[in-house]
Amino acid sequence: MTRYLPILEWGRDYTRAALSRDLLAAVIVTIMLIPQSLAYALLAGLPPEAGIYASIVPILLYAVFGTSRVLAVGPVAVVSLMTAAAIGQVAQQGTAGYAVAALTLAGLSGAMLLAMGLLRLGFLANFLSHPVIAGFISASGILIAASQLKHILGISAEGHTLIELAGALLANLGQFNPITLAIGVLATGFLFWVRAHLKPTLRRAGLPPRLADVIAKAGPVAAVAASTAAVWAFGLDGQGVRIVGPVPQSLPPFTLPGFAPELVRQLLLPALLISIIGFVESISVAQTLAARRRQRIDPDQELIGLGAANIGAAFSGGYPVTGGFARSVVNFDAGAETPAAGAFTALGLAVAAVALTPLVYYLPNATLAATIIVAVLGLVDLSILSKTWRYSRADFTAVASTIALTLAFGVEIGVSAGVLASIVLHLLKTSKPHVAEVGLVPGSQHFRNINRHKVETDPALVTLRVDESLYFVNARFLEDLLVRRVADHPEIRNVVLMCSAINEIDYSALESLEAINARLTEQGIGLHLSEVKGPVMDRLRATHFLDGLNGRVFLSQYDAWAALATAPGAARDGAAAGGG
Repeated sequence: MTRYLPILEWGRDYTRAALSRDLLAAVIVTIMLIPQSLAYALLAGLPPEAGIYASIVPILLYAVFGTSRVLAVGPVAVVSLMTAAAIGQVAQQGTAGYAVAALTLAGLSGAMLLAMGLLRLGFLANFLSHPVIAGFISASGILIAASQLKHILGISAEGHTLIELAGALLANLGQFNPITLAIGVLATGFLFWVRAHLKPTLRRAGLPPRLADVIAKAGPVAAVAASTAAVWAFGLDGQGVRIVGPVPQSLPPFTLPGFAPELVRQLLLPALLISIIGFVESISVAQTLAARRRQRIDPDQELIGLGAANIGAAFSGGYPVTGGFARSVVNFDAGAETPAAGAFTALGLAVAAVALTPLVYYLPNATLAATIIVAVLGLVDLSILSKTWRYSRADFTAVASTIALTLAFGVEIGVSAGVLASIVLHLLKTSKPHVAEVGLVPGSQHFRNINRHKVETDPALVTLRVDESLYFVNARFLEDLLVRRVADHPEIRNVVLMCSAINEIDYSALESLEAINARLTEQGIGLHLSEVKGPVMDRLRATHFLDGLNGRVFLSQYDAWAALATAPGAARDGAAAGGG
């Protein structure tokens, strides 16, 4: 049962010391999560209470089914933006249909994640390369920050792309509210200062590290309290400052997602994209933090945990959720020992939903927008462009196209392009594998690339080391390369394929090897294999290929050299370079 209910594993060894650490972490994360939840609901185009609701039941369910000890599940910026983009195409913001669409999106995402977990498809996250994900998140951060400028200025400006947002902001710039702008600029500046300087300032004042950290994490709460008090005290809501307004005092209600076939059809693709991006973000954070404590994360069970959390959000007034980077790091740094810290956080948010919501009536939207801007700009890292440019032009192309398409056409096109770019990039890299012609290093039994090292060769013997598994994408590449090599050098009598780097040979590649063997046999040239790995040899033995092979299979490349080399020439001077 612990395979599907990790709570049974950590729960049986729960101690009083772990309880105290989890409670402290929960207090810190709850303080941080209250303004964040309200802000991210605003970003998703939903009522502010939806952010709190999405942070209660999902956290409790993840605590039961998740494997990370410190991952904090709830609304996050990128998923909130994707939610707004998805349901904004099927319903009008502020209507009941919009809220139902958000519930449906969470339910679909949860069902997909749950199904992938039960089918053990956690490996699918590997198809998204890190540079592409970094590019998408950076572009999304820019989009999110741009989308919040309307709240800082106190104007109306809608759009899902950077071009649309920029046009709308410029068109309505003359209608900005100076009081709202002052609140937004002051809140943003204060939050940036808190993030960078408050904790060091408190430490220099003599406060203990833990207390300084708690106070620093409570910075957004201070901004919320100060701006709310100012709006209430001076009646700024009557001067054009937009506020949160009434928030229901209640626990998460029981809700039902929509089951209309047309609505489900329209939300299927967005739900899949949100599931993939949410899982990749969550598993990246969970594995990073688990590694610091030498703990293990099960990606397949994480899919189940996140799926349960999203299904819980669909039935409790929320919207799609995932593991958040910032709050998870705070949870980790605060000393959380087990997922119980998340459960205590959910209880704290439940208390806030019942008792504290009247206090945010006068909270200005500009402050929530400042909270979002400061949070998401920390995700923007455009240095990935220069790093990939220096290292790999193919990776740079994938990153640059993902960023450009996300900014120009929105998050759905951007993430779809990112997924496609990751797959195409992999296919391109493996379609033309590195194939090195190798020779014997003098005085040894090692073989290295003839273009990089001083090695001995035999004109009648060619050894090619294929540095990639052989499958349908690159099978013909090897066949064509061998045909050209043999045609250009009629003195060749034997060809050895050094298979030390080949982990797999699929059926298409097997057929290509059979074609190579037949062609070389017609030319009186022997085809041999060396250093074939056990699993690959097992697959070959299950076919007739070895029976028809006109040469031999050697345990080592040196054995092949000793048996086939007839007139080794002088050592060749390769370029002085590293590698094999």
